[in-house]
Amino acid sequence: MTDAQRRELVRGARAATSTQAYALRCRIVLACAEPGAFNTHVAAEVGVSAMTVRKWRNRFIEYGLAGLADEPRPGRPPSILLDQVQQVVEMTLEQVPADATHWSRSAMAGRSGLSKSTVGRIWRRFDLKPHLADGFKISTDPLFVEKVVDVVGLYHNPPEQAVVLCVDEKSQMQALDRSQPVLPMMPGMPERRTHDYARHGTTSLFAAFNIADGTVIGELHRRHRATEFKKFLVTIDKAVPHELDVHLVCDNCEDDQVPSWAGV
Repeated sequence: MTDAQRRELVRGARAATSTQAYALRCRIVLACAEPGAFNTHVAAEVGVSAMTVRKWRNRFIEYGLAGLADEPRPGRPPSILLDQVQQVVEMTLEQVPADATHWSRSAMAGRSGLSKSTVGRIWRRFDLKPHLADGFKISTDPLFVEKVVDVVGLYHNPPEQAVVLCVDEKSQMQALDRSQPVLPMMPGMPERRTHDYARHGTTSLFAAFNIADGTVIGELHRRHRATEFKKFLVTIDKAVPHELDVHLVCDNCEDDQVPSWAGV
């Protein structure tokens, strides 16, 4: 074994890009290069059979480093080349079609020359979903990190003799009433409702979720102004035992009439 071969074997055994099989073969050959290394000793050290050690030892002696590579497998060669797969992935990530906002399977198939089913398999293989879009918002608050630590700290380590409530509101909930009574479910027949209904305006739900036991304090109001929020705070104060402190985690609602202190 030359010094260059030893360096390549050490690199192959440690490189993160090496397959497990190739790294194992490199370790086998390196162990065999030690003075007085028998096949049985190497097998026990590496964790394989003596026959496996003999195979890769002879392959290295006969072919060198090239003997540690996988032999060509019989069968039909792949119809889709790696360059074509790379092209589809790169176009999906870096380009958009000229006449659309995102790629479809048919558009990518026409651009790449592959079939729609092949494009779909490539996208599934690389977990690419061009038809989906998500949103994000980066906070510009200079105290954002400190505030996140405070909120997450309340969830992970609630104070003793205190209750932590996650408060939020659901506004613009339609109060609908069916034009006829609902027919209950019966054997072989699901519950049935009429397709038409009468509107009774909208309502807003205020809710406080207790993170310790999962209970919810809820209250309905016709509107969601500061006045209704204060009433809900009174409801929370009455529901929580007086000996416990109350920590609220909430936002500023969606109404400008709710004061900024509601999010503290």
